[in-house]
Amino acid sequence: MDVNSSFGIISWIIFGALAGWVASMISGDNARQGWLGNIIVGIVGAFIGGLIFSFIGGGTFTLGWSIGSFIAAVIGALVLLFILRMFQGR
Repeated sequence: MDVNSSFGIISWIIFGALAGWVASMISGDNARQGWLGNIIVGIVGAFIGGLIFSFIGGGTFTLGWSIGSFIAAVIGALVLLFILRMFQGR
């Protein structure tokens, strides 16, 4: 398992904000989470999504500006939000 990234720090912030925002809209957490929460959830979700897809694919998953990476990041962010909800008891 290897997750590569072609992102710089600004790209991670923008990509994370977009992925976290979409995931929070899907899960219904957007009004409560805020922009900083969206960025954090999106960036961590991108790592989680990359790990999930590298396990499924059995190889390397490269995070970059592509629809596949964005979908993986949103799925990872949704997984993270689900886990957070379990611990918060909602």
